[in-house]
Amino acid sequence: NHHCAFGAVQSISSERHDYLTDGFLAKSQADEVPARGYTLRITDSYKDVSGDVLAGLTEGMDLAERTKTIDRNIKKIVAEIEQQNPGKRAEVAEMFPGKTYVLFVYTYLRDVRLVYVPPRGIGNFGGEIDNWMWPRHTGDFSFMRVYVAPDGSPADYSPENVPFHPRKFLKVQPAGVEEGDFAFILGYPGRTYRHRTSDYLEYEYYYRMPYIANLFDWQISIMEEMGQDDREVAIRLASRIKGLANVMKNYRGKIQGIRRLDLIEKKRQEEAALQQFIDADPARKASCGTVLQEIGDVYKEMTAQAESELILSMLVRSSRVLTNAYTVFRGSQELQKPDLERQSSYMNRNIDRLKESLKEGLDDYNESIDKIFLRELLLQASELPKDQRVPAVDALLTSGDDERDIDTFIDEAYAKTMMGNYSEVLKALDRTPEEVGAMNDPFINLARDLAPTYEALRETNQRREGALTRLYAELVDVTQEFLKTSFIPDANRTLRLTYGTIKGYSPRDATYCSPITTLTGVLEKTTGEEPFDTPQKVIDLAKAKDYGRYKSAKLNDVPVAILYNMDTTGGNSGSPVLNARGELVGVNFDRAWEATINDYTWNERYSRSIAVDIRYVLWVTEKIGGADRLLKEMGVAG
Repeated sequence: NHHCAFGAVQSISSERHDYLTDGFLAKSQADEVPARGYTLRITDSYKDVSGDVLAGLTEGMDLAERTKTIDRNIKKIVAEIEQQNPGKRAEVAEMFPGKTYVLFVYTYLRDVRLVYVPPRGIGNFGGEIDNWMWPRHTGDFSFMRVYVAPDGSPADYSPENVPFHPRKFLKVQPAGVEEGDFAFILGYPGRTYRHRTSDYLEYEYYYRMPYIANLFDWQISIMEEMGQDDREVAIRLASRIKGLANVMKNYRGKIQGIRRLDLIEKKRQEEAALQQFIDADPARKASCGTVLQEIGDVYKEMTAQAESELILSMLVRSSRVLTNAYTVFRGSQELQKPDLERQSSYMNRNIDRLKESLKEGLDDYNESIDKIFLRELLLQASELPKDQRVPAVDALLTSGDDERDIDTFIDEAYAKTMMGNYSEVLKALDRTPEEVGAMNDPFINLARDLAPTYEALRETNQRREGALTRLYAELVDVTQEFLKTSFIPDANRTLRLTYGTIKGYSPRDATYCSPITTLTGVLEKTTGEEPFDTPQKVIDLAKAKDYGRYKSAKLNDVPVAILYNMDTTGGNSGSPVLNARGELVGVNFDRAWEATINDYTWNERYSRSIAVDIRYVLWVTEKIGGADRLLKEMGVAG
């Protein structure tokens, strides 16, 4: 998708070469540029390893130790498989908590390059206004190519690398699809939570999602204001804004969906019926009679601590320099341990990715914005109730005027810190705890003071996770017995298939949305101002009805986007939409507003997903991009 390639385009853009606005085209393979930080993952194999993951668990085991045991077992499995398969990547996915685990082995290819990205007025047409909405008229696509070493092995970027040739590839079908056609998707949906309880939904609805949505909304407004009069700043912040806006609007949609569907109350009713079923049998009641109550107790504890824990979750993340300082401080300790005993991000297999993520974080670093974000989170922490105070923050408050104390700390700390300099961060990451302490960097000192609070929270979360993995395993078993059916595991970024038809829907009373939008609709929305600033060439061709071979005979127009009743969620961006013959007819990129609730429940009436139609992809590539070499390569040249 264009929105998935956005960060790569941003990284090569400047005020002088504004590829975000104008798009990018490599005239030849030699002109394809690295998309730093991007990888290609191919699923090679998978198998159930539940017995190995759960080995060593005992009845009555300490809950935090239960979580640590599962984590250790997974790390051992991964290390053994990767040792047996050099160059491969192994991951263990939790299918049902505390019950079912699957080992996936992947090929990871690291040299990914940009080939063609349409102008922003096509690839991001409608911007955040149209995001999560239907009807949609966005050409959300791009082309990338992955390279390997001359011998075909995975390799970092090198001019000597050659294009990767997979064993199988998807055939592009320029005829596209029409309303009512069968279609299916293979992809990697991120996370769903459909087997969670009403107590979980209450926590999400009343606490976590509103807090994060409001914080992100405020952060977006600050960054947009900073970039208004400086295009270079706007380019640097564009990807960060886009990511926050996507989450913010998604959460707003979920909150509305939970309320509209009265989902919490429906869950309560389902749980009441399940409890009756449990209580009706003495053996069931003895084994799992309190499972729902015990799950509720965990979420009640989380609710009681929600204010401080949510602030802590965002405090380090919102400031780039504090993120770097905390990473350096933790790294100086973790890297002294044996590899399998470290936190996952500091293990040898992940350390390069950690360093790359630190670099990416500083690519859009802006000190003024960083100060504003950190100040806000510190102020929030300074206002916490007595039983949730953060000692490291309280230590900054010495005069009785909290705002003045925080402002003083920020001014002095940013003037002295080296945590905004990537080369210094990288050097510090290789230092011992004593050497890191001797740096006397104000943000590393703050990270050190925060560490006990974060470590205590980590232990608490491990205890909660240990309880929930045991309890949810019991809940799944008894629910399956009650409903006399088996379940699909929640999505977890592993390969999944979903199928359905190209189909419209009625989002509200007396309203029907048909499932295919067209180029004519692009013109109807065009205002000449971002985000509805269609490139003039698109306007001219559309007015001339220069549709070429991409016109739908039924619509007498070029289809732009398609709607279907398949089951997708975050992470399905870029998933191929395939017709009944397995040919590529679209690229999934979004859901309708009503389907933001898909993470918690799916319904044929309102769950709809959105793709860019392959005919619009090809029309733009040929008519706007002039990228004939790509059409020839795909076997769809005119």
